[in-house]
Amino acid sequence: MMIIQHAFEDIILTSDMFKYLSFLFHISADQSQTTLRSKLEALQCHFTWSLEPSKINLVLHRDKLLEIGKEDGNSWLGHIYNLRGFIQYKLGSTEDALSFFLQAAEAFGQMRREDEGPWLVVNYGNLAWLHHLLGDQAESEANLSKVEAIKKKYPTPSEDELHAELYAEKAWTLMILDIERELVSEYFQKAIKMQPDMVEWNTSHVIGLASNFVRGSTKMEADILDKMRDAKKQDPDNLYLAGFDLQIRATKRQKVAKEACELAKRVSIKPVSSYSQMRAILHVYRTCRLYDKAISLAAEAVENNPDKPYLKKFAALTLKWKIVFSKYSGVDECMVDRAVILHKEVISLYPDSAFVEEMDLADIYAKSNRRQGEAKHLFQQLLERNLEPAEKQVLYNRYAKHLFFDLNDSNKSKEYHMNAAKIPINSFYRENSIKALEKWKN
Repeated sequence: MMIIQHAFEDIILTSDMFKYLSFLFHISADQSQTTLRSKLEALQCHFTWSLEPSKINLVLHRDKLLEIGKEDGNSWLGHIYNLRGFIQYKLGSTEDALSFFLQAAEAFGQMRREDEGPWLVVNYGNLAWLHHLLGDQAESEANLSKVEAIKKKYPTPSEDELHAELYAEKAWTLMILDIERELVSEYFQKAIKMQPDMVEWNTSHVIGLASNFVRGSTKMEADILDKMRDAKKQDPDNLYLAGFDLQIRATKRQKVAKEACELAKRVSIKPVSSYSQMRAILHVYRTCRLYDKAISLAAEAVENNPDKPYLKKFAALTLKWKIVFSKYSGVDECMVDRAVILHKEVISLYPDSAFVEEMDLADIYAKSNRRQGEAKHLFQQLLERNLEPAEKQVLYNRYAKHLFFDLNDSNKSKEYHMNAAKIPINSFYRENSIKALEKWKN
């Protein structure tokens, strides 16, 4: 009987021990998860940079990144794939995200001609986060280990500083997403100071400053033309940079039409890429009010590259400029019809990101003598749509201008400028509406 009792007590003891060990295991697992999470949050990568663009901006940037040329050894290709991967994750496509992150690592290897270096810290960080979010903790920890190994091999002067490669990628990412403009300049300057031989960093920094200028930023560097001239000396073959230089000089009312035509010839014999050439030269023509030349250049690009749908965006845009901004009496209704057809085609090609083209189409209708009803109907459709705050802000600003310039309704225009200004998103459209309201106040 005693033997049976001892055996029974052993069973109870064993059961209690199992519960205790199980309890310890869960504590250990929880602690391990907490440690892993804290390590992930300490990483420098897209998942920790507080990048929270709206869904429409994610879609717009996804499509824009598709346009960036991969030819001639694009020095930002690794960064492009990193950002595309993050955008695909935010849009819910984890398989595409993983594919782009792996392509980023490959692109960095080809550009840097080394298998490993500090340029991979962001990439490994992205992979660590993605695998963690997918539940693959072993792979997540493996990528964390790679980050730690690189940081030990390539230390920074102090713990408070990032490596130059990280500053450069963070600056480029914020610039492309059009957020934290002041930080863009700060990070580029830090990267350039640490590695002044990286020409592409200086070029992108100056392009970022130039972009702010042409969009009418209230905080603008006085010596932008000097910076552009110095950047062109360092990077003479960068036609995108050359286009921005002409655009700024045209904005300052310098005569650049002849140079613009010469640059257009250089652009026409290069591989077409919105990022590197075409977009910049078209905007030069717009600034110089050379709308017919812009239309011809875009139409020729479409004809020579029928497999590049984004070029149709440019062609549609140039027609819109001619119709909306030309200061001449009467509207060419045949051109309006061409613009309408092309805009509808672009909208069908980009159903998820053609919001701007839809507003452009409404503006085109508004300039036509016989399509006023279509303008009213399309604007009303857009206003009734369930939009994100960023989309509403753009629409309210554009609709306010339509009310003022096309319908001479200043009271209602003021109301929609106020609606745009009230949305707490810092953007060109909010600044523009605030400026319009200030003019009325004065």
